[in-house]
Amino acid sequence: MTLHAEARATLAGWTAPDAEQERLRASYVAHLDAHPDGERRACFPDHLTAGALVLSHDGGHVLLNLHRKARRWFHFGGHLEDADATLQDAARREAVEESGLPDLEVDAEPLHLSRHRVDFCDPLGPVDHLDVRFLARAAAGVEPVVSDESLDVRWWPVDALPTQDADMVEMIGLALRRSAGPGPRRGRSA
Repeated sequence: MTLHAEARATLAGWTAPDAEQERLRASYVAHLDAHPDGERRACFPDHLTAGALVLSHDGGHVLLNLHRKARRWFHFGGHLEDADATLQDAARREAVEESGLPDLEVDAEPLHLSRHRVDFCDPLGPVDHLDVRFLARAAAGVEPVVSDESLDVRWWPVDALPTQDADMVEMIGLALRRSAGPGPRRGRSA
């Protein structure tokens, strides 16, 4: 199965947690239906990206990176690459590369969607990232490593975040609810 087909199947089969997430889910599927390269960075001006919100083993902390270009605290994520077989694989790869944590458990189904404008991504001009975010869990006692893409990487208590960005707060709330309950399918990506 191609990454495009896998991304479409993942999004088409995902049950969104609310009406706004459902609207985004449907728009992502429509984007992929309209663009055979819709999961690729080359699809200008809109394309899929994948990311992971990393929670500590006990769910009390979230690992965020101070993005070098944006100069804001974010979860980990980025563009899909040829080696990525699935959206989950892309999210895991980005989280491992940007956090330095090699052994992350990444849920098999998406956690949250976010469409956002990025002004520094493409020399052609601003792009919209159609971000598909997954929940990742770190093992106890692991220490992150700052990558070239970050100014800092740090654990933050879930109730004392360095940002009150509504999108980030919503995503963390969904992660905490998923972690507290029986939850959806979970699995490790290769």
